[in-house]
Amino acid sequence: MPAASGRLRWLLRAAGYTLGALWTLPNSVIGLLGGLAAMPRGARPRWSQRDLAVVFIGYPWGPGGAITFGNVILATGQDLDVACTTYAHRAGWCRQPMMRLGDHERAHVLQYMVLGLAFGPLYLLCGGISAANRFERAADRYALTGRGWWPWARD
Repeated sequence: MPAASGRLRWLLRAAGYTLGALWTLPNSVIGLLGGLAAMPRGARPRWSQRDLAVVFIGYPWGPGGAITFGNVILATGQDLDVACTTYAHRAGWCRQPMMRLGDHERAHVLQYMVLGLAFGPLYLLCGGISAANRFERAADRYALTGRGWWPWARD
């Protein structure tokens, strides 16, 4: 019986990921267009099962790090297995350990998969790219603990 319940959990999770990917497809198209535009400048796509996204590594534009659009991550580095600081740490609000960039971006992928087209407007209404933004705080929390990627979960 336990094996059957494990298969059912796997099927439900796979169905959820598939529906989420379809729900956020318009956002992913934006990311794919950005990644394709960067390929002549050296960006290279690869699928990351761990991060549930097509990752364009070597993205040539931006201040560094990564940005997510649906199930697409545009990363300026050569992979997502790099350590970075949390937004709160960078803002001087507290001291926190380093986290894996890909774990932070995977939280945004999950947020997009639930919110679909509402992600962008809600993200901007919550403050855009800043330590005060609940989406960024949730992504940092998830990257540090493996839990809590939902922006309205308790901090």
